[in-house]
Amino acid sequence: MASDGALRIGITCYPSVGGSGILASELGEELAKRGHEIHFISYERPFRLPSDAPRMHFHPVVINDYGLFKYPDYTLPLSVKMAEVSRDCGLDILHVHYAVPHATAAILARSMLPPAFQPRVVTTLHGTDTTLLGRDAGYGPAIRHALECSDAVTTVSEFLAGETRRLLAIERPIDVIHNFSAPRRPGRSREEVRRELGVGPEALIFHASNLRPVKRIDLLLATIARIRPRDSFKLLILAGGDFTPFTEEVRRLGLADRVIVRESILEMGEYLQAADLGLFTSDTESFCLGILEAMCFACPSVATAVGGIPEVVVPGETGLLAPAGDADALARAVESLLADPLRRQAMGEAGRRRAREYFSAEVIVPRYEALYRRVGGSKPALS
Repeated sequence: MASDGALRIGITCYPSVGGSGILASELGEELAKRGHEIHFISYERPFRLPSDAPRMHFHPVVINDYGLFKYPDYTLPLSVKMAEVSRDCGLDILHVHYAVPHATAAILARSMLPPAFQPRVVTTLHGTDTTLLGRDAGYGPAIRHALECSDAVTTVSEFLAGETRRLLAIERPIDVIHNFSAPRRPGRSREEVRRELGVGPEALIFHASNLRPVKRIDLLLATIARIRPRDSFKLLILAGGDFTPFTEEVRRLGLADRVIVRESILEMGEYLQAADLGLFTSDTESFCLGILEAMCFACPSVATAVGGIPEVVVPGETGLLAPAGDADALARAVESLLADPLRRQAMGEAGRRRAREYFSAEVIVPRYEALYRRVGGSKPALS
């Protein structure tokens, strides 16, 4: 630990667009603002990680595609880089987001170092590393081992903590630390963004996700196709991936004039401030960061009542929930809020208050700092 009490923390996450990478990047930024030295270790710079922030460093992992291997290996080069950065920078903590392969690599990296230079390992589970890969006989035992060897394990919801214990037979303590959002001040006004999108007096519904199958984009479009009147809204999809596979379905449903797509948007807040309502149709969610980000801009959401979403949304107060897979119920919920702007506004304001009280950086980041200090990890001073 640095002499001033600041920690040296290594963070590894998937750098692509997705909730785990966004949370990890924002956590690193907030920790750096609080005086800690942050070292990101990944194969490329995380999507939302600024390049010039003080006390934040990026260490790229080089992956060699040797002909000896059928598939390029990431776990071993990652573990070597983790050990190298831990040794050279005197890391107190390795905080890895998503179990596969980050937790396994961190455990291996720690074992490469002399005891006095071994960082503590904190593993944060975000969802499919438990709910999908935890069921897989080819991954489950390795995930379980990495979690048992971690100095602390956290999940982003009570739901995910329960699923981790059930699917992986984990008996060790699990800390539930919910996601947070620290939105930046938008660079453009609501009116400017709506003009860019071609939105007039109609309501703007938004959806944000990485478009993976669990997000049910098919159900999202089926729901939108059921909403009446058709000219009362437009749908903005903030896509963390290629939307091309869904364009034919948009045309088939006659939604070409209703759907707007923007891919890999960095400044989400500019578009969220322009939205009137969120719509999330997932089959499961460990938390749903998109809903929280919308709440920060007083935008309520209609969503499926699955996974950790009921920990974020208070039904009837900050949004509306519908059964998973039920396009008709989702459409009726959306219609009810489109028809009642005053209720929609009241829900949005209630959501903003809830986000500030329970899911802000001021509330959540100190919980991570307390966890780091609880597990220890004081290293010798760097020479």
